[in-house]
Amino acid sequence: MSGDGTRIGSDLVRWLVLSLLCAGGSLGLSWLGPVVPLPTVVRGVGGLFAILILPLASSLVPVLFLRRVPRKKRKMAWQLIVPVIAGVALGVFGSGAGDATALADRGVWADAVVVSADYSSTNHCDLRTVDGRDISPSLSESDGCQDTTSKGDELRVRYDPEGVASPDDGHTSSDGVFLATLFGAAVVMGTWGGVRQSRWDRSYDGA
Repeated sequence: MSGDGTRIGSDLVRWLVLSLLCAGGSLGLSWLGPVVPLPTVVRGVGGLFAILILPLASSLVPVLFLRRVPRKKRKMAWQLIVPVIAGVALGVFGSGAGDATALADRGVWADAVVVSADYSSTNHCDLRTVDGRDISPSLSESDGCQDTTSKGDELRVRYDPEGVASPDDGHTSSDGVFLATLFGAAVVMGTWGGVRQSRWDRSYDGA
């Protein structure tokens, strides 16, 4: 009995560490990009890990770790679907949280003129300060580029002099609670699913 308890405890720690690394990596890499700020190439590689590689690893590693179950008979616990979805979301929305942090740290307020506006999918407005400096990246719909915004309009925005973090109008809501919920779901469900995989692996041959 004590042996079973030790193995379960070992499984719990192992998969908890993996889940923390994957979920924390997705959030951390996407958040650090605009905050540091990282070079474009490094941000691109970090984004790939945050949105694709780490979320997939959180679910595939427990499956690949099965030693006794033949490859053709391996399956994935349903709990492991959650860290994939949550991990992708952490990578996507973590970047927005990083933008907010970067603007709070080094953002500059300026009066800007809308140079052009794109409403094809989500709204994006290209801006230029009143003294002629281009603002990059463009202003997104959630940060102040509304359907009523048009070329020539003047807006008061906060932008990143480094040209990395997306500008905003100062009314962007915090995603802290949402990100914490995603992180918790990824860690809890990833750990649970990993433990189930290990238990199934041990019981496959009666061990």
